[in-house]
Amino acid sequence: MSTNSADSEVMQRVRRALGRSVATTQAPPTPPALPDAVVRLVKPDVDLPKLFAERAAELKMIVTPVTSDAAAGELVRFIAAQPIRNVALSVSPLLERLKLREALAAAGLTVKTWDEMSLDELYDYDCAVTNVDYAVAESASLVIKPTRSHGRGLSLVPMYHVAVVERRQILPDLIDLFAELALDPDRSNVILISGPSKTADIEMNVVTGVHGPNVVNAFLLS
Repeated sequence: MSTNSADSEVMQRVRRALGRSVATTQAPPTPPALPDAVVRLVKPDVDLPKLFAERAAELKMIVTPVTSDAAAGELVRFIAAQPIRNVALSVSPLLERLKLREALAAAGLTVKTWDEMSLDELYDYDCAVTNVDYAVAESASLVIKPTRSHGRGLSLVPMYHVAVVERRQILPDLIDLFAELALDPDRSNVILISGPSKTADIEMNVVTGVHGPNVVNAFLLS
C-alpha cells in the first residue's frame, strides 16, 4: 500500500468513528483556461531585451549591452573600476568561447573556475562571472540552475556578480519560465536573481549586499 493510500484509509476511519460520511475521492476540477490578454502583462510585440533592461534598472541591476567580440574587454574595464582582485568563473562553453578567463588573467587578476575551487575558497573571491539558463523580461530575473559546473555559491557569495546573458535566453514572463522548467527533469533547485541583494529589515532602510552580491551586472550579448 502506498503512503497516500494509507493516509487516505486512516482519514476514512477517523471520519467513520466521528459519525461522518465517508469522503469519496475525486479528481480536482480542471482550472478554466484564461486568455493571455488577462494573465500576461508582456505583449507579443514587446522588445524583450529592452524590457529586461528597463525593469533591471528599476531594481538597481546594471545591464551592459555588448557584442561577443567586445565582451572580454568590457568585462576587464568594468572590473578595473571596482575593488576586485579575484574572480571566480562558472564552467561554461559560453564563457570559454568569449575567452573571458584569458582576458582576466592577462589583466593581472587571480582567476579560477568552479571546478578548481571549494565553497570555502569562494569566500575569498570578490567577483563571480557566470552564465545563466534563462532571463525573464517582466521581472528582470536571472535564472540559474546550479550544477557541478556552476555552484549556487557563485551567484550568492561574492560581492560582485557578472552574468552573461544571450538574447535567445530571455523569456517574456514567469509563465513562460515555469512552462520551460516543467519540461526539465532536473528543476528542483533553481535560483532567480532580480537585482542585487536587498533588505529593509533594519529600521525600514533599504540596504544592499547584506545577503548576497552588492552589485549585479548583466552582460547582454547582441
